[in-house]
Amino acid sequence: MSDFGKVAVLFGGTSAEREVSLNSGSRVLAALQGQGIDAHAFDPAEQPLDALKGYDRAFIALHGRHGEDGTIQGALEVMHIPYTGSGVLASALAMDKFRTKLMWQAAGLPIPEYALLNAASDFAEIEEELGLPLFVKPAREGSSIGVTKVKAPGELKAAYAEAARHDPLVIAEKGVMGGEYTVGIVGDQVLPIIKIEPATDWYDYEAKYKRDDTRYLCPCGLPQAQEMQIRAEALEAFRMLDGRGWGRVDFLMDEDGKHYFLEVNTAPGMTDHSLVPMGARAAGMDYAALVRRVLELAAND
Repeated sequence: MSDFGKVAVLFGGTSAEREVSLNSGSRVLAALQGQGIDAHAFDPAEQPLDALKGYDRAFIALHGRHGEDGTIQGALEVMHIPYTGSGVLASALAMDKFRTKLMWQAAGLPIPEYALLNAASDFAEIEEELGLPLFVKPAREGSSIGVTKVKAPGELKAAYAEAARHDPLVIAEKGVMGGEYTVGIVGDQVLPIIKIEPATDWYDYEAKYKRDDTRYLCPCGLPQAQEMQIRAEALEAFRMLDGRGWGRVDFLMDEDGKHYFLEVNTAPGMTDHSLVPMGARAAGMDYAALVRRVLELAAND
């Protein structure tokens, strides 16, 4: 038996990413139980949070709102239960793509050009300023939910309306089309970079979770010196938001080989398609060891 005590694996929840969370959490639960850890499933959509009293640790495998936006983290703080991943501030900041961008801009980290949208925006002018293609996204959703790739003039308004169904805060972001990459962080260890090559037009929900023809390249193909520089900057970007424990930093490359940081995921997926387990495997850490290490890093603010 371990010295972790009684562990709650939080998954499911009420966000738009519930299905992905159920997949992640069930795998995490099995990996913990397989190592003799006293782990139990806990779905906040089906149980009141005060039922967590008596647990010694919480492994957060919730995705999206109420799971990785600081709210569940705050509840666990009040109950004095150590939990995996980032604290309240970092979770809230990372869930908000607009405020993440503001922090990174202030620190001088490279990000794609963007504009905030509202119903009164001059959509034609923004298309002209940012250029096409561009991506429109709800600022506080994940898993590409509500995201549209705008490829032709005049499409921005409809893309805004779709994103605004999910969140009143909507961003238009210049398309950076030289490649999609991600880098996982576990404690102080920055994992090898993974290049993502979707068979679809871009890395949408289907490509992330449903399809088997998305390619993941690790080694990612970047020169070693460049990879090490980006990995160091990714850790800086993560810590700039006060990230801790573990997480994932996504970035894009343009055609000239310049990188732009996109967002931080503070409760990364742990499904069979997920990227942090892939990066950990490339670093010599299997799924069970990764899950255990993340649980070891559980803390309170």
